Amino acid sequence: MSEKKRYSDAELEEFKMIIDDKLALARRDYNEMMKSLMNANGNDVDDTSPTYKVLEEGSATQTKEELIQQAGRLQKFIQGLEAALVRIHNKTYGIDRITGELIPKERLRAVPHATLSVESKNKRGK
Repeated sequence: MSEKKRYSDAELEEFKMIIDDKLALARRDYNEMMKSLMNANGNDVDDTSPTYKVLEEGSATQTKEELIQQAGRLQKFIQGLEAALVRIHNKTYGIDRITGELIPKERLRAVPHATLSVESKNKRGK
């Protein structure tokens, strides 16, 4: 029997559902982070009232910087998921971009935007 070259349409549909769920959660979290960064979540005066508490300002700045980093990582994750949906549409999803072999389903369920098998990723990292 010959080795599979791509996942079946039914398998691709299963992966699409997984990706759609993760994408919805990621977009929701990203929007919440952006609202928090823009002070759109509250009606407070934190961004306009004068304050002389240096430690609180430093802590707030650090928290904001961490949120910006998290939002950046989340945005990259969203882009990866969207690219995976394009690969599903093109029926190239789940194919290792180095070896051309199928990435195991377990890996794709855990990391649905993966473009490399664990073996290819490890070889590339060396």
